[in-house]
Parts: sequence; C-alpha cells; structure tokens
Amino acid sequence: MAFPVFDLGEFEASSGDARATQAVSLDQICRDTGFLSVTNHGVPQVVIDNVWSAAAEFFAQPTEAKQSVKAPEPGYPYGYLGPNSEALAASKGGETPPDLKESFNGGPRQAPDGMTDPQALGFCYAPTLWPDLPNFRPAWTAYYAAMGDLAARIMTAFAASLELPDNYFAPYIDAPISALRALHYPQTQGAARDGQQRAGAHTDYGSLTILLPQVNRRGLQIMMSDGAWKDIDAEQGAFVINIGDLMARWTSDRWVSTLHRVVAVPDQPARQSLAFFHQPNWDAEIVPLDGSDAYPPVRSGPYLMDKFQSTSA
Repeated sequence: MAFPVFDLGEFEASSGDARATQAVSLDQICRDTGFLSVTNHGVPQVVIDNVWSAAAEFFAQPTEAKQSVKAPEPGYPYGYLGPNSEALAASKGGETPPDLKESFNGGPRQAPDGMTDPQALGFCYAPTLWPDLPNFRPAWTAYYAAMGDLAARIMTAFAASLELPDNYFAPYIDAPISALRALHYPQTQGAARDGQQRAGAHTDYGSLTILLPQVNRRGLQIMMSDGAWKDIDAEQGAFVINIGDLMARWTSDRWVSTLHRVVAVPDQPARQSLAFFHQPNWDAEIVPLDGSDAYPPVRSGPYLMDKFQSTSA
C-alpha cells in the first residue's frame, strides 16, 4: 500500500465538487490508517531549516550542557529529557525498558488571559527551560508558531472531511495547549534489550501530530490492520501527520489513532525528528461528534496530563 499523500494547498485553493472530493479522500485516509503525508503546506523552508539546525546544535552539546535545562522533576513536561527517562509503551499498558532516545520539549508561550486553573498553570503552561544557545529560542518559537498555524489549517480540512462547517473546531483550538518535541535517537550499539525500542509502540494523545522525520533515516513504523508493522519513509518537503487518541474519541472511532513506534535494530545511525503535538484548549470538552455515548466527555487538558504522566520511566 502506497503511503497516502494530501495536498493541503490544492485543497485550500479548490471549491465545489473538487474540494468535496478531496475531503472525502481525507476522510478515507483517516478511517484506514490515520497516517498521511501533507505536501504543499506553505511552511517556509527557512523556518524548518533554522529549527532543524538549532535542535542538532542542542543535541551535539556535552551532557552537562543539556542537563542544565533538564526537567526539574518527574512529570514536568518541558526541557531536556535524557536517555532512560521515558517508556512510551507504558501509555498503552506495556512494560518495556526505557526508550533509546533523548528529547527537548517546549510548550505554549504563555497562558491565555483569565487562566487560573492551577493544574493548567503547573502543567501545560509551565515555563519552557531554554538552553544557552543564541539561535535556539527564536528558531524554536518561529517553528512552534508555524506548526500552530498549520495545525489549524489541517483542522479546517478535517472539519470539511467530517461534513462539518469549516470553522467548527475553531472555538476548541483558539488557545491550544500544544507541545513541540525535538527528538534525537543516538546511534545504536549492537542489539537493544529485549522489548526495547527507540520509541516504544504507542498512540499519540491529542487531536493530531505533525512530524518532521529525518529523510534517509528509517525506523518509523505503523501497525496495519492485520497486525503487521509497515515502514514509513520520510518524503523531502512533506510532513507526516497522524490522528491522536482525542480525535479518535471525538469521531467515535470513525477515525483511527494508529499504534506506531520507532524501531531499534542493531548498529543504526543516529536519527533526529521534530514532533508537534496539537492539543485543544485546556478546558475544551471533547464529546463524540455523532452524539453517541461511545466515549464519556473529557476535558482536553486533564486528559493529556494523565496520559503524559503515565510514561515516565
């Protein structure tokens, strides 16, 4: 099966039957695998290049420099997470050794006016811990903003594919609590421990994820409906998008949040990626769109917090 591609710019420029046809195609992709490649996305290449270089510079630092911005306590969402800090398979009930990766994580620039919920202020609006690298913060914040804009455009396409008004999701995502994660998977030395992966098998938690994987560095796999793992190859100039658990709930599992992993095999070269986890507003109440009782209502923020804290190794 060829990896599906959605031309976002073409969709946005079309109307009438042509637009409806593309919306139906997007709906079918989200039903089948929930993974797709988005092309013609409009994100400036300089924004991508700058954050890619900034992340590479960060991970190339000595351990002591990276540890200077480490998460100060277990469950703190932002800053540096070193090796053996996380086991993503735990979010699905799996018991595995910690993932073979390190990451830097950042969240929203600031809390919206009037936000007083102590859980929100202590979790998703906690300060991002910035490294002492002059180009890092501007590159990071520019990319974060670009991903927020892109996610909102994709949510508009999602609304069309669900036969909803284009602006249906807008009130749910006007103050999103999205997170950006830069990931570095060090070169592997021989075989990993039994059950250990670069990123354990998991589903993402939110509405959608925008992934920028390194071209010519294989490892990302999704589980197909027959239980087989399929390699996903990065396409130059495209983003890989996938549906998260919250969107699956929202659509009463019409759309699938697919299990995926970054596999560890012996003697792999190092690998880098950027993942933007789009998450609706902290107080957004997510109720099945079809009016069914397939899932009980959940609040976006507490739902995310519970999922995140389950993965600490």
